[in-house]
Amino acid sequence: MDKNQMRRELKSRLAQIRPDERTEKSRTICGYILDSEPFQAASVVMLFLSLPHEVDTTPLILAAWQKGKTVAVPKVSWEQRHMIPVEINSLETGLKEERMGLRNPVSGVPVPYEDIGMVITPGLGFDRRGNRLGRGGSYYDQFFSAHNIQAAKWGVGFAVQLCPQIPTVPHDVPMDVIVTEQGVIRCAAE
Repeated sequence: MDKNQMRRELKSRLAQIRPDERTEKSRTICGYILDSEPFQAASVVMLFLSLPHEVDTTPLILAAWQKGKTVAVPKVSWEQRHMIPVEINSLETGLKEERMGLRNPVSGVPVPYEDIGMVITPGLGFDRRGNRLGRGGSYYDQFFSAHNIQAAKWGVGFAVQLCPQIPTVPHDVPMDVIVTEQGVIRCAAE
């Protein structure tokens, strides 16, 4: 199966998860991350603002703020085809809904790449070796490789997003860990 076929299949699987199921599974996934050593140790965590069918990261963002952590999210520049981490202090203001329903910060203070201790990364699919299938823009792969990000790279998704094998190309950056509602998978790349 090529990447485009795989994306269609995975989007279909995600669409079949009921909203109440998604909420419960998201809470479980967030709990695994909250209990992890990299999350506890990081003073700056980079999260993503979830799309409707993705793992809801809201509990993680709120917990990070409660623990006094800096929360960074990607600010996407569609024209330049890249993203930078910016600090957010609210889920209510300073965000604009853009392409595919993505909430993008209107402004925000850029966070130094070297300060980030953990990056929670979305994806359409993952395999147990840490390979990730994104939406096709390569924003995260470019982000990780262009800035030599040393932070722990954790991919999050639902168990239905696990695949036997994700096709890869040389510029794909694998995750260190994959987290689903079924548990934490430490990948061979770690």
